[in-house]
Amino acid sequence: MTLNLSAVLLFALASVVAVRSRAANGGAAVVLFLFGFFTAGTGAYGPIRDLVASFARFLTSLG
Repeated sequence: MTLNLSAVLLFALASVVAVRSRAANGGAAVVLFLFGFFTAGTGAYGPIRDLVASFARFLTSLG
């Protein structure tokens, strides 16, 4: 069974958790940046989306 989630939904949930827990570290900053970036869909969307997709493929190849 495969579960597909939108990157915006995933980063939105992670952002809510980071803000509610008042996390002020590098990981929370990256999550908030990616949420804003995927929500806005700027001109740099392509390279950053490819980077996140390659990281996701790397994670799935580990398991």
